[in-house]
Amino acid sequence: MIWLTWKQHRRQALFAGIGLAVLAAIMIPTGLRMHDAFDNSGLGACLSKLGTDVLAANKAVDSCNALSTQFQNEFKDLSFVGILFVILPLLVGLFLGAPLISREVEHGTHRFVWTQGVSRLRWALVKFGLVGAITVLLAVVYALGVSWWYEPLAANGNGRFGYLWFDVQGIAPIGYTLFAVSLGIFAGTFARRVLPAMAVTLAGFAVVRIAVETLGRAHYMPAKTLNYGLASSQGPNPASSDWILSQGLRDGAGKLVRENAQVGCPPPNEGKGGASSCLDQMAHQGLGPGSHNWQLYQPGDRFWAFQSIETGVFLALAALLVFLTVRRIRHIA
Repeated sequence: MIWLTWKQHRRQALFAGIGLAVLAAIMIPTGLRMHDAFDNSGLGACLSKLGTDVLAANKAVDSCNALSTQFQNEFKDLSFVGILFVILPLLVGLFLGAPLISREVEHGTHRFVWTQGVSRLRWALVKFGLVGAITVLLAVVYALGVSWWYEPLAANGNGRFGYLWFDVQGIAPIGYTLFAVSLGIFAGTFARRVLPAMAVTLAGFAVVRIAVETLGRAHYMPAKTLNYGLASSQGPNPASSDWILSQGLRDGAGKLVRENAQVGCPPPNEGKGGASSCLDQMAHQGLGPGSHNWQLYQPGDRFWAFQSIETGVFLALAALLVFLTVRRIRHIA
């Protein structure tokens, strides 16, 4: 049974291996070039000195701007290539998961196996086990490779929490890939033809991914709030890679009076009169004494916690789909 399953799907495994090799041929040279430029230009060392002191961090950011701009100009096209990595888990689900059962049922070959003393459960477990092993291998190699490739771009300002960028780093791609394959297999038990199964997989994957990203991710852990004065050095650290969910200006009573705005007047000890002039101008705009900047955010150091939670969500969905698929197989004629 294992040999038969391998023979049926070895072409797909070969194509997947070729695709991985092509991806590696693109990622390795460009990744090495980005890492070398990031380290040898001094940008990596400059960004690493930002620390936790906000005022010092802001000054350090200013000193790193020239190096950062130079790096961004050299590799800005590659940051758009990174967006293409988002669809790779879906492709595995479309071409490895969706045909797994739908092709068998469409061609009627499943009947031959079931009449040779092989139970439906054994047939399903062998198929799922082989395809699952191939999927895990592909997903782990892909996740490690893309995370390494994207590291300099993330450190230079694209961030790790940004939409799309979060999806191609860390361990989350492993969960996405296993979910896509499980969804494709499950779709095949309903559609029972390859093309409809692929269409269901495409639509279902897009809906679930968008829903989790836009509705669920921000609430994995309670968000934190930051309040700081209009003329204060104790603001957000630009080196922390925090995920800003919402921000604005609040008056002395705490009422949000202006959304998506921040004010940074010079601190009194540095402004040499500029701070008073800035605060007077803010007062004329309704931001009198006690007014402050406000942010609702997820700290940047929660990246791996969020990665673990999201990966767990998609692994749980994948396990549920496999369970439902086994139950559905009992109803296939």
